[in-house]
Amino acid sequence: MSDAAIDTLPGIGPVTQSRLEEAGIRTVGDLRSMGSVEAYRRLKFMLPRQVSLNALYALEAALRGCHWLDLPQDVKADLQQQGRIIDEALRRGGVTRCAL
Repeated sequence: MSDAAIDTLPGIGPVTQSRLEEAGIRTVGDLRSMGSVEAYRRLKFMLPRQVSLNALYALEAALRGCHWLDLPQDVKADLQQQGRIIDEALRRGGVTRCAL
């Protein structure tokens, strides 16, 4: 199943599929190997205003084979925390690795 197209996962429609492919995520294996948080980070940095926390829930739920509303509360809480970290990094913008 790792070579299966990303849209074979539940909850991944044409818009999400297109966005994921633009981010270099074309197969179920691609998404599984990087995980929902990294995939969300890529989407969020590409399309900050169009990608919301619901996308992170949907990606995690797709990997688990369920609807995002059925994710356990502790999983949602962890995803919310990861989403806040990503949002903060996006607000800060690029960070240089050395002083000029």
